[in-house]
Amino acid sequence: MAASMRFCRRSVFIALRAVTRSSPRPESDYPRPQARLRLAGWSWSPAKAIHLSPSSSAAAAPLKIQMPALSPTMEEGNLVKWLKREGEEVAAGDALCEIETDKAVVIMESNEDGVLAKILVQEGSRAVRLGTLIALMVSEGEDWKQVEVPAEEPVTPPTPASAPSTTATAPPAASVLKPLRLSPAARHILDTHGLDPRLATPTGPKGVITKEDALNLLNRGGIAPPSAPAPAPPVQSPAPPSLPVQSDPHGRPTFPPVSVPGKPPAPGSFTEIPASGVRRVIAQRLSESKGSIPHSYAAVDCEISQVLKLRKQLAEENVKVSVNDFIIKAVAVSLREMPEVNVSWSAEGPRALGSIHISMAVATPRGLITPIIRDAADKGLAQIAGDTRVRDETCARALAQKARDGKLLPEEYQGGSFSVSNLGMLGISEFRAVINPPQACILAVGGSRTELSVSPEDPGRLRTRQLLTVTLSSDGRAVDDEMASRFLQTFRSNLERPQRMSLSA
Repeated sequence: MAASMRFCRRSVFIALRAVTRSSPRPESDYPRPQARLRLAGWSWSPAKAIHLSPSSSAAAAPLKIQMPALSPTMEEGNLVKWLKREGEEVAAGDALCEIETDKAVVIMESNEDGVLAKILVQEGSRAVRLGTLIALMVSEGEDWKQVEVPAEEPVTPPTPASAPSTTATAPPAASVLKPLRLSPAARHILDTHGLDPRLATPTGPKGVITKEDALNLLNRGGIAPPSAPAPAPPVQSPAPPSLPVQSDPHGRPTFPPVSVPGKPPAPGSFTEIPASGVRRVIAQRLSESKGSIPHSYAAVDCEISQVLKLRKQLAEENVKVSVNDFIIKAVAVSLREMPEVNVSWSAEGPRALGSIHISMAVATPRGLITPIIRDAADKGLAQIAGDTRVRDETCARALAQKARDGKLLPEEYQGGSFSVSNLGMLGISEFRAVINPPQACILAVGGSRTELSVSPEDPGRLRTRQLLTVTLSSDGRAVDDEMASRFLQTFRSNLERPQRMSLSA
């Protein structure tokens, strides 16, 4: 027994010697993991060689770049311009692209170092939803041409809470497997009437649901078109006599004809003007404000004779201030004296704001935007005038030009607590402004005018007064009529006595 075990052991040793004495395979015939890892930007280590596999080096793992939320109210954005091209190196903090939000055009910066490998959303793309994959990056040293583009995730319809009725129609399968693409007009029609966009039959380019598709769905009562059998051959019948086109009593056509380029427009024709993202958001927020906020209005006449007199004295001392600077300062001081008006409205109720930031409405070709004068109550008139000139008077330079181009930074127009809109320079005597939610108030300022009135000291004499009318629009849920009236009295007292508002804080 022991002899047989020794014999087996000796046989094993002899076999091992034969293996080691055989001619070794040249080292060049073996794959060198060091070279393979260096191609991917790695350094060699035994631990990394253990996890090496052909599948890991076949394609570069991408870093996803998605459409970000660049403002609190942003739901979709327009990709204006790419500032980097495919194959260019990108460092953290580099500008990648320009995105038009609901407020302005904002530059999107990179958070990672790497190489821009693939642009998935091209320049000029509109209505790109938040979270949409717009580009891919790879790490430094990886082959950007071999980037693996992830497949689109199918859109899963929401699970209904209850069984559908017998009259309900299932949406087409094609609209379930890919994301829906709607034109702005179609989206507005479907949202207004509460229709499911998956029930519409897209006829636009690349499967876009157009305005006509939405109107067809509305005419069908929100039901998908049934799958009709093959039509039977038509039966020859005499053509019916032509009937006159129906029109209304005023001679206008029932349906306006489409205008043809190069020809004079037909009566009742129209041309659709594409709205920018800023214009669409302004329209949406104005509709929400007027539809959900109970607006209350109160107006008062303010005498600005002392304001004009003090303004002239300051001009002699090379301190240039405008009437609008006095109004902003008077609003800020009044809010400090009545903090119950410096509030905003939320789902839980009114919220008292700790800072007094005055939003000043400025009209630009892209729409209305509201640069903010922060901590206006703690600034003197000279400081407010300097801030105002940067945003308003230097129209050809600095931030005013930036506002026209739609490139104001978000912190320069977000976070106001009270708005002031002045149309007096345009010859408007008085008007009512729409509240900018979540703010609770906005003050509409008209132009100044000269009036003759009886002097209170001498009833037999007439005096000249410089008056302007201001109208306060207030949210009745947060600021009632009595509070709004007291605020206007405080504002008028501060404006008519500008000496109470010092040049410094």
